[in-house]
This record gives sequence, structure tokens and C-alpha cells, in this order.
Amino acid sequence: MPKAFLIDTTRCTACRGCQVSCKEWKGFPAVPTKQRGTHQNPPDLTHYNFKLVRFSEYLEGDTVKWYFFPDQCRHCIDAPCKGASSIDGSIIQDAATGAILYTEKTVKEDFETIRSACPYDIPRKDPKTKRIVKCNMCIDRVQANKLPMCVKTCALGAMNFGDRDVMLKLAAERLVAVQKDFPAAQLCDMESVSTIYLVADTPSKYHKFAVADASGAPGMTRKEMLAGLLAPLRKTTKQLQ
Repeated sequence: MPKAFLIDTTRCTACRGCQVSCKEWKGFPAVPTKQRGTHQNPPDLTHYNFKLVRFSEYLEGDTVKWYFFPDQCRHCIDAPCKGASSIDGSIIQDAATGAILYTEKTVKEDFETIRSACPYDIPRKDPKTKRIVKCNMCIDRVQANKLPMCVKTCALGAMNFGDRDVMLKLAAERLVAVQKDFPAAQLCDMESVSTIYLVADTPSKYHKFAVADASGAPGMTRKEMLAGLLAPLRKTTKQLQ
């Protein structure tokens, strides 16, 4: 049975337990950070940070609103990065779980091609090994009938993991409950990914790559999405590419 994450951002307090536990389980070293006027550190995903809790702050009238987004690979059902791969066996999909896995053969891939194919801007390159890396769904733990480490350590139930049909049912139930207080709540790209986010407000307030594109449809490249921010120039931009 394919697996899926359900990340309920309405229950996330940005404790970053998921972020830290991911690094600890994988044995990753600390990444130097600095104060940039936000609690979000590091600034972005890295080859040593497969999980990152993003912080966004908005002032609405006299009210300051914080939005927390535990960012990670979506493990797309039909993964664009896999489709962009030019090396056989470099990017594979685990038949049992649906996890999208990057192998050592990614050293032969063109990194920018793979990264640009991802509509969520997830892949990173390890400068030492030259491998392209990202979240692997804690495949070692899942194969041992254990929860992914980020889910295991989430104290408030924001992180959920299990059979995809069970997660979709839970997502639908939670959405109904959350919309009572947050009418704009929605599920992000639930039909096309295996990491489903429940957000209480407009997805772009959480992260510019919260959904695949403005319509929620997967498959756009990172360059196309960035071009989409300049809608009047989109046609010209595509002609120049």
C-alpha cells in the first residue's frame, strides 16, 4: 500500500523537533546559521537539511500572524524529477511505499535539470559527494515498520504518516473541522503528492512553493513558477527559454 504524510500546519507550533530529529537520524552535522530577523534557520533546505520549518510573518491590521510550514520532499505520485532524469536507476520510485529515492547514480545527473524539474524546489547537491539529495521518507525506518523520524518526534500531532488511503480520509476529516474556524483552509495538491499539507490560509502565505503552481496543478518547472510571479511577462519569458 502506498504511503503518505499528512502535515497539519494548524497544529504546528514551529518547535522544529521534526527538523532536528531528521538531521540526527541521518547523522548530519550542524549547519552554520545567523540571525536574519527570523526564527527560520537555516535560510533554506541544504544537503544537510532535508526538512526545514519555514516561518512567515504578516501584519494584518493590528494583528501579527505567523505561518509555519515544515517543508520537505512531496514524493510526487508522478515525479517530475524522475521524468527529467537521464540516467537509468538514478531516481527511482519504491514500489511498496511510493517514495521517490535518489541513488548514488545522481552524481551523473545534471543538477540544475533535476532541480528545475521539481515544482517544489526540493533537490539539493552535496558539494563533497556530488550526489543530488533530499528526504527519502526515512525508507529504512518505514521498511522496518517504524514511523519516519519527523513524524515520530512530532509532539502535537501535526505530522501524520500511514497508508495513503487512510491519510486522505484523515485529511478530509481534518479539513472539515478546520474550516469551521478557518474558511479558507485547504489541502495542497492532495491528488498528486504523497506529502499533503493542510493550511488554514492562502498557501502562498506559508511558502511560495507550497503548491505546484497557482492552480494547484503539478508539473511546472521552478523557472516557470518564478516567471509566473511576473504574469504579464510569462509569455515573453517562455519564448526566450
